[in-house]
Amino acid sequence: MMEQLVVVGGGWAGCAAALAAAKKGLPVTLVERTDRLLASGLVGGIMRNNGRYTAAEELKLMGAGELIAITDAAARHRDIDFPGHRHASLYDVEKVELPVERLLLQYGVRLLKQCRAVDVVAGNGKIEAVKVLQRDGGEMLLRGRAFVDASGTAGPAGNCNRFGNGCAMCIYRCPSFGPRVSIAVKAGAVETAIIRRAGTPGYFSGSCELEPTSLAGWLREEVREKGLVIIPLPPEALASQSNVSVQIKACRQYSSEAYANNLILLDTGAIKLMVPYMPLSILRRLEGFEEAVFRDPLVGSRGNSIRFSGLIERDRRLLVPPLENLFVAGERAGLSLGHTEAIVTGTLAGYNAWRLCSGEEPVELPRGCVCGELIALTGLKAGRGEKYEIVYSLSGGPLWEHLQRHNLYSINPGEIKRRLDSFGLLELFAAGSLP
Repeated sequence: MMEQLVVVGGGWAGCAAALAAAKKGLPVTLVERTDRLLASGLVGGIMRNNGRYTAAEELKLMGAGELIAITDAAARHRDIDFPGHRHASLYDVEKVELPVERLLLQYGVRLLKQCRAVDVVAGNGKIEAVKVLQRDGGEMLLRGRAFVDASGTAGPAGNCNRFGNGCAMCIYRCPSFGPRVSIAVKAGAVETAIIRRAGTPGYFSGSCELEPTSLAGWLREEVREKGLVIIPLPPEALASQSNVSVQIKACRQYSSEAYANNLILLDTGAIKLMVPYMPLSILRRLEGFEEAVFRDPLVGSRGNSIRFSGLIERDRRLLVPPLENLFVAGERAGLSLGHTEAIVTGTLAGYNAWRLCSGEEPVELPRGCVCGELIALTGLKAGRGEKYEIVYSLSGGPLWEHLQRHNLYSINPGEIKRRLDSFGLLELFAAGSLP
């Protein structure tokens, strides 16, 4: 069977890529190694904060608002301000996966869960097929005209053991479903390691999840009601956190003093604790946390998973040179992370895959809109020689500062629409034929 587009990885980026192409009528197969879609989207939950608000509105106006609508519908809290963040929405991490799956099926996407891409067949500057290991141990070849690598960069377990504090079955569950494999790397693309200042590859997540029922009732109810609780850390807890360097966090917006001096709790269905890890023996000394347990990562006392370790060189169309038919999305696509960021890159990758299969040239999103700036500024430049890299997001760090400095951040729908209209981007990704 000849697939037109094969997408590897069922996180937000892979789902966005599959959806964008399928909406245009392209046959799409999405390969996901685990039994659930959305990957880190199952433990994240923060949307519309800072520049992500503008990007979300741009996606809607460009005709790619379906996934944003799902997260909006699943929001437990809206318009939440917490340190470093404005007007955030917190979606319920347990209520977004099935609506996304149903949406993909509605558009005819063929979903292959518990199937792991392990190799490629490539030649003459193109990928011809992806070799997939099935749940029963059998193998299959998925042939296609275009491919999207949205496999992410977290794990495998060996990376967490070597560069983190070991594997204890985080949300990626590499021991159960096998390590992720980059088809871009298998096809000969060069992967560049992301080295933090300490000289160690990869970064840790900026948060843990607590089991809500393990918190004192009064504390759980306060978090549920407000969506946000900030608790100043006593001296003994501050001392325990003194060796948790901000440099280990992938999300730079969680590296401020507010996160070093306080426990910040967010309600995403689970209770997000906005630290990479914290000793349980210290946490349980705090009022309301006497019986606290971590839900993810399960070694939240020490931190375990390495969440961002490398990326692939690509152009602004998200094509991977010298391959003519391979696109990247999500963490594979550049120095950025976040749900909104993944949806942006996935949407462009899937749209451009459709254009390629239709005999048209893939396109770039122009500078001057937030989605275009994200893609333009986070790609790996050829010959880049820094010893470490900062991972960017639309809600923190240099990219967020850039958006504000150039007056690109906006929460005014009319202003955002006028800007996109000036670029001819309205309804670009909507279902239909070539413009």
